Amino acid sequence: MTSRTRRSARSARFSAAMALAAAGVGSIIPSAWAYQPLPPIVDPSAMDRSIDPCTDFFQYSCGNWLKENPVPADQVKWWRFSELDEHTRAVLRGILAQAAAEKDQTSPVSRKIGDYYAACMDEPTMDAQGLAPLKPELDSIAAIKDKSDLPAAIARLHGLGANVLFSFSATQDYTDAAMDIAQADQGGFALPDRDYYLLDDFKDERAAYVQHLGKMFGLLGDPADRAAAEAATVMRIETALAKAAMSRVERREPKNVHHKMSLEDFAKSAPSFVWKQYLAAAQAPAFASLDVSDPGFFTGLDESLKNLSLDDLKTYLRWSLVHGSAAMLPKRFVDEDFAFFGKKLGGQQELKARWKRCVESSDQSLSEALGQAYAASEFPPQAKERVLAMVRTIEKAMDADIRQSPWMGEATKRKALEKLVGLANKIGYPDKWRDYSRLSILPGDALGNLQRADVFEFRRQLAKIGKPVDRGEWYMSAPTDNAYYDPQMNDINFPAGILQPPNFDLRADTAAIYGAIGATVGHELTHGFDDEGRHYDAHGNMKDWWTEADGNAFETRSQGFVDEYSSFVTLKDSKDRAKDVKLNGKLTLGENIADNGGLVLAYNALMDTLGKDQGRPIDGFDARQRFFVSYGQSWCFNQTDEMAKKAVKVDPHSTGRYRVNGVVMNLPEFGQAFSCKAGSPMAPAAVNRVW
Repeated sequence: MTSRTRRSARSARFSAAMALAAAGVGSIIPSAWAYQPLPPIVDPSAMDRSIDPCTDFFQYSCGNWLKENPVPADQVKWWRFSELDEHTRAVLRGILAQAAAEKDQTSPVSRKIGDYYAACMDEPTMDAQGLAPLKPELDSIAAIKDKSDLPAAIARLHGLGANVLFSFSATQDYTDAAMDIAQADQGGFALPDRDYYLLDDFKDERAAYVQHLGKMFGLLGDPADRAAAEAATVMRIETALAKAAMSRVERREPKNVHHKMSLEDFAKSAPSFVWKQYLAAAQAPAFASLDVSDPGFFTGLDESLKNLSLDDLKTYLRWSLVHGSAAMLPKRFVDEDFAFFGKKLGGQQELKARWKRCVESSDQSLSEALGQAYAASEFPPQAKERVLAMVRTIEKAMDADIRQSPWMGEATKRKALEKLVGLANKIGYPDKWRDYSRLSILPGDALGNLQRADVFEFRRQLAKIGKPVDRGEWYMSAPTDNAYYDPQMNDINFPAGILQPPNFDLRADTAAIYGAIGATVGHELTHGFDDEGRHYDAHGNMKDWWTEADGNAFETRSQGFVDEYSSFVTLKDSKDRAKDVKLNGKLTLGENIADNGGLVLAYNALMDTLGKDQGRPIDGFDARQRFFVSYGQSWCFNQTDEMAKKAVKVDPHSTGRYRVNGVVMNLPEFGQAFSCKAGSPMAPAAVNRVW
């Protein structure tokens, strides 16, 4: 489908929407078709050419963009991906609005997404209903008479999407990646990370959280003194769970989060909880063994269950339920939820428009139903063909990189090449779309729709236990502006949503494409061989295929990135530089290895593709320079101070500045492209490199 055809299709949707709005459904259809024009992959106006690229390439690539794109009031960060995200939301809004307005449609899938979106948008009905839609679940918690009733109650709440005490789902068996098994993992706390409960750095956030808890209990109708006591109870329980949990850095080591146990032994590790009752209530298939991600957490959980009163646990369950339901409750709940989690923790000044939140909720609850319509509209076959062709050239570069590696022995290289050959590429969207026929979506029932969608997904996940892995499954929806590598599937996944400008454009020149989406392809490929991915073999089994010497060489090279990135300041303290917030080089190690390796692969693939004929300069840049500017601009990035503080604890990615400068400074070809003097900031004498 050509670009002109795509624009014509959008015009047709616009005309249909305007006709429907005139017919009296303007509460659903946007009053104007709010497509944001997508920027080019390389935007010369975004640059600040007064900056020396050899001193600060991020500022050189993005300087004017940073000035012109402060963080909007309804966001916590704003980057090049955000420009595409806004555009995609508008596209999805059009699809959803039209589906909502077509009452007599014959497509069950279209009817479901339309009814879901329309109910989500109907805020007046939610306000009029008050807590009535939530009352059955609140009553169910109130009716718990004994701790023996807790397993069934928690299973029910897990089905409804509530984050209660722990998580239970299915996962690939790390000893046999062809099969799915049950998995139990830590969970149960609402703050972004365990450190928020434990470190002095977050004492202000903890105090604000307790106030928020009290306000939410007050909105449930509890008197002030009782609400304050309940808030303290929840904080005490969640703090105990946080103390029992592993840190994010510890969880980056695969051997720390894979522990295969018999169900009998697992039940003995937490005897205060009757697991057979939980599994029966959750309708889990019968199984004999499971993967326990964090055995120590469940030992700590057992202590909490023994020491906590039933009333305290019921208070915690009420909070978990209302917290997970807040988005579809009356406005007073939505506003209070935003005041803490959005404004206090993220620095977001304004709540996102209702339609944006409903688009996101629709995408989460009916991901492949909405994704099917999006892919048909926005991702033509020729785009998929060009992306696949580029992927093959980057895989070829990875093959050469492994073969030429100076620090790997031949035995390890053979295993690495075997893994590369076995890697699968999933581009655009699934070959088979998910069947939602058993999911009931009802007009005017926003909370019920959310709950039934959560139950549907919970049941779908548990049904995998004991069955062969579906290697065609995707874990991101087609409209998602993101990509991932799965170490147990051994595949890279690029949804149609990321394969749009300014990441990818069929009309763009080759250098620009390789600098943007090509580097991301290389990034995901490299994840198969980063500090986590290297622990899995070609089939996705956790297996050490490295010689001891090569494993040690990898660790030594990786430590260079840990030390380098740990020195990067992401948030300066205006009064005391000793309190500057720096990146966590251990938490971000995998992404930093992938960023650095990905750019190397994309650059080598581009040079191989272009050969000696690199074409004429564009916008004053030759192909090599344009490649690097394209890469630099892909990470133009602003964020609130609150988000910067949060990100260093929860985000395994470095901030945009160091996804640019921290990478190009380790690639000598960058210094050559911009004629940097040896020893300049972007061309240091010593560089770090794994791949």
